[in-house]
Amino acid sequence: MKRILIILIIIVAIASFVGTGYYLYQKSEEPPVIYETNAPFKTDIERKTVATGSIVPRKEIDVKSQVSGVIEKLFIEAGNHVKAGDKIAKVKLIPNVVALNNADVRIKTAIINFKNAEVELDRQRELFEQKVISEFDYNQFLLNYNLAKQEVEAAENNMQLIKEGASKQEGMSSNIVRATSSGMLLDIPVKEGAFVIESNTFNDGTTIATIANMTDMIFEGKVDEAEVGKLKEGMDLSLTIGALDTVSFNAKLEYISPKGVEEQGAIQFEIKAAVSLRSDNFLRAGYSANADIVLETKQQVLAIKESDIQFDEDEKPYVELMVAEQEFEKRILKTGISDGINIEILDGLSTDDKYKRLSD
Repeated sequence: MKRILIILIIIVAIASFVGTGYYLYQKSEEPPVIYETNAPFKTDIERKTVATGSIVPRKEIDVKSQVSGVIEKLFIEAGNHVKAGDKIAKVKLIPNVVALNNADVRIKTAIINFKNAEVELDRQRELFEQKVISEFDYNQFLLNYNLAKQEVEAAENNMQLIKEGASKQEGMSSNIVRATSSGMLLDIPVKEGAFVIESNTFNDGTTIATIANMTDMIFEGKVDEAEVGKLKEGMDLSLTIGALDTVSFNAKLEYISPKGVEEQGAIQFEIKAAVSLRSDNFLRAGYSANADIVLETKQQVLAIKESDIQFDEDEKPYVELMVAEQEFEKRILKTGISDGINIEILDGLSTDDKYKRLSD
């Protein structure tokens, strides 16, 4: 009995050892690799390039002051619509001491000359009435009197212009800054109390306001020299605005710069396109934007996923074509245009073929 028990223990031990070994062998053996396949398909392909830039008004005007001084009052705010001639600001003049002194001397001199002319005219009038002098001689003194009177008025107006920027004569308010064109007031870079410099031959002067026509907007961007040769005026653009990412705007290319500019080692060419505005979205000046420019379009061409293509040592594109169940061979391809996702197949595959799938 004892002998039989020992034999059973030995048999169980051997069976456990064999079973464990078989289990470990089965677990260590790798499962066969099953490759998934894709098939060529027909689709439309657009080859595009992207230009980065911004939305700006076609015409943007800086309004300057005709006189130097301090901003006394601002009549409107940024965002308001103005018409040509509307008041924007009033400038309080700070008179130049030398100019003020010269103006004062001019007034005094003019008054003295006027009083002398008045006295002389009265004396000559009596002589004329007594028939002592001719009418011609009398008119000469009358002319001198009128000229002296006019000089007094001119000197007083000059003094008022120096002090206040405005004269007694209508329409001579040079210290009132007015809109030079109609449009929207984009910016007023100065505040009340700020000092401004007049615009003249020697300097541009201080900008009081910026006015633009917001109904005529353009896209200004830049494209790389590798793509600029494919662009033509009149091409359609699709604009994506950074601040309005769910909305796209149409535009038409109207300008390509004849000269490139080097930026970070690459030559960039400026382009401009007229934007078609939408009534449901207001475009603000300065919005950043990307423009998709369609360079070439092909409809219903044979294509595959570009991520499934491999390249050999000669940089020739190929796929692994399935010739039997889970058996593949190298097939060289001739490709056409690509949109970055799908690529056109000109030769090497048909719609009945299947090839090894590399992409997820």
